[in-house]
Formats: sequence, structure tokens, C-alpha cells
Amino acid sequence: MNDMTNDAGRSEITESQARAARRKRGIERMSEIYNFEVGDGPGDFYGYTLEHLFGDIWERPGLSLRDRRLLLIGLMVADGLSDTLQVQLDSCLDKGDLSADDLEEIVVFLSHYAGWPKGAGLNNQVSTAIGRHNKKLAKQAEEL
Repeated sequence: MNDMTNDAGRSEITESQARAARRKRGIERMSEIYNFEVGDGPGDFYGYTLEHLFGDIWERPGLSLRDRRLLLIGLMVADGLSDTLQVQLDSCLDKGDLSADDLEEIVVFLSHYAGWPKGAGLNNQVSTAIGRHNKKLAKQAEEL
């Protein structure tokens, strides 16, 4: 028997094949979440990001992509992670996971829990993301 089969002759996946599959799944999910093409990269940090965070955690059952985005947006606002937040806002509008109305309601809600200054910053980012999204839609309409 070779190392790819067990006693019953069934195929077994090696650790390296499983890791490669998680990495591929992670690249696909990260590209979907961020709404731009993500490639592979060097280093353990990037590897764990692809394989574990996006290949495993974002793939778990129980929460929809929309649910995960809502949680992540709340966390990012609370922690003041505005740079990464902008990527999420742009992507969720482009992908249709959250609408402009959803985001505006999130601003009102989170302002009362995360604090008014953070809410004001989120409001500016949401307005910017909605403006960019509307311009993109208008440009696409013109091209038709």
C-alpha cells in the first residue's frame, strides 16, 4: 500500500494536501470578502491568515457572510480600526451583503454603544463608501 491509502484501501489526505486545500479556500474566501483578487504570499503570518482565518474560520457553518460582516464592523468600530473598516464597508456594498440603508442604521446603532466620536468617524466612512459605490454604479450604467 502506498502512503495515500489506509488498510481498507480508502484514500487519505496528507497534512500538506489538507493545508494546501485550506490555503486555496482561504485565498478564494479572502478575495470574496474583500472583493478584490487576493494572491498567495510569503511568511507564516500570511499563511495563517489564509489557511486558518479565511480557510477555516470564515468557512464555518452557523453564521452567514452578512452576520460575520456585522460582527466585524462592530468590532472594528469599537477598536478604532478605521483603515481595515473602509475595506469592509466598500466590499459589503459592492457585494450586496449590506445596503446603504443598512450601513446608515449601523452608524446610528453603534454610535450609542461605541461612543459618539467613533460613530461620527464611522458616519464619515459610510458616507464615503456609499458615495464611491454610487459613482461606480453610475459609471457602470453609462457603459451599458
